[in-house]
Amino acid sequence: MESKMYGTVLLKAKRILDCIAHADAGMTLSALDGQLDISKPTIYKILKTLEYCGYVRVVLVGDEKVYHLGTIFLEYAQAVNDSIDIVEIANPFLKKLRDQTAETVNLGIAEDNAIVLLSKMESTHSIKLVSVIGGKMHMYSSAMGKAILATYSREQLQNYANQVAFQQMTPKTVASKEALLATIDETRDQGYAIDDVENQPGVYCLGFSLVANGQVYGAFSISTPEFRMTAAKKEKFVELGKQTQAEIENHL
Repeated sequence: MESKMYGTVLLKAKRILDCIAHADAGMTLSALDGQLDISKPTIYKILKTLEYCGYVRVVLVGDEKVYHLGTIFLEYAQAVNDSIDIVEIANPFLKKLRDQTAETVNLGIAEDNAIVLLSKMESTHSIKLVSVIGGKMHMYSSAMGKAILATYSREQLQNYANQVAFQQMTPKTVASKEALLATIDETRDQGYAIDDVENQPGVYCLGFSLVANGQVYGAFSISTPEFRMTAAKKEKFVELGKQTQAEIENHL
């Protein structure tokens, strides 16, 4: 059962900010009114408060106000970044791994039973994968998620499996608690995780956890379009991934 949330206005404000954040060119009051099941007067009042706090900024386009996220979020983003040392420590090694594989390399952490993408080193190939820094993905369907789940105790893993509602992201996505437990056992045995087109159509990933002194710092993955992966490449990528894993963990 979901916990009761307090602060109805805060929840409405978050929905408004989410809409603005996902709009390429900001949003007008009328546009927000068209997307949200919140009354127009309420949206307007919340926008005025958000503007006062610096959470939104207003740009006049003709006679119309267009709302964008406020620059205060840049300060917040920097504060979050400064507090996560794993990014600073891991990125030089992940960049080297990207150069060695020529494929996209991602860094993420577990938060609220999901993987949050912290850093991304783009592939050098012309065909690249779509993902967003700060974006989330399921742990049970992603290589980074399964790599971290493999570090859990049996009790922690059971608790996680009991809490999630399995969604079929692709026809290959793990669809049950029993299948997930079997997959995590295999991940532990081989020392890395595989996302065999389970999280995103056409995308194959290898995941490696980052653990030092008993603390799980996160995980990284090598991601490639399925058509570029071969048995020989997989073997080489696993070798390079494990080398990178050891290098990062030695600096944690």
